[in-house]
Amino acid sequence: MEAPAAPHNPAEIELTVTSPEQMRELGRRLAKLLRAGDLAMLSGELGAGKTTLTRGLGEGLGVRGAVTSPTFVIARVHPSLGDGPPLVHVDAYRLGGGLDEMEDLDLDVSLPESVIVVEWGEGKVEELTDDRLQVRIHRAVGDTTDEVRHVTVTGLGERWADADLSVLAA
Repeated sequence: MEAPAAPHNPAEIELTVTSPEQMRELGRRLAKLLRAGDLAMLSGELGAGKTTLTRGLGEGLGVRGAVTSPTFVIARVHPSLGDGPPLVHVDAYRLGGGLDEMEDLDLDVSLPESVIVVEWGEGKVEELTDDRLQVRIHRAVGDTTDEVRHVTVTGLGERWADADLSVLAA
């Protein structure tokens, strides 16, 4: 993964990922920054790599169960195999309404002791907390064989103000 020389904002980094394995590795690195109470919102086209990133994140957090797309169950909880926080993996793609439908999932109850990752969460989960990590995955539109992804990770709120996101490029 390559990162530009000096990021403009310490709470934002842009990365180039060239394979699914690199996307998983990015997830494993991201896990080292996350702790109980953190919310990560993932956005990107279908097939961009959101679930692959979350799979690596689950590996990095050391949680139980295979991380797969929770599209049909909406949310899946992966308990920690050690003393770390559980991972709550949410796919908000099929949820039309904003926070009302999300409230049915009781994410606000889970948030303090879990790491919550929400795919397709933009416009739906921002009200849960001012502190969140936004991960945008861009890929070349139309060329489905190209593995290159441009990933922008942005830390929002006080929690991420002093975070060193450059460790994601290591």
